Amino acid sequence: MNRFVSRVALAAAVVFTASAAFADPAVGLWKTKPDDNGNFGHVQVQACGAAVCGTLVKAFDGTGKEIASPNVGKRIIWDMKSKGGGAYADGKVWSPDRNKTYNSKMVLQGNGLAISGCVLGICRDGGTWTRIN
Repeated sequence: MNRFVSRVALAAAVVFTASAAFADPAVGLWKTKPDDNGNFGHVQVQACGAAVCGTLVKAFDGTGKEIASPNVGKRIIWDMKSKGGGAYADGKVWSPDRNKTYNSKMVLQGNGLAISGCVLGICRDGGTWTRIN
């Protein structure tokens, strides 16, 4: 019985270590650039199958005070696929302040995540988000 428990513990450790080693580099908590109203948010980016997605987990006003927002809990990023070298594309980003969904791309550079996207031929620079953790 002790050998069985040891083998199960070893297998679990190997799986955990392997999944951590292969975690997407964009996974983490990100502070967005302030929107048109001066508000910003914290977006939790995580793996969603072969892509990454992100959910707004906190919202703040221009002074940095946390605010109640109906957008907390909503998906901000989805279907963003890694293209290698820190580049992501073929995904969508929803901009709550404009209530528009953009065909988007992201570029990871150190602790910054540059966001940009287009809708109906109009492109917008979503700014560079900052990694919180």
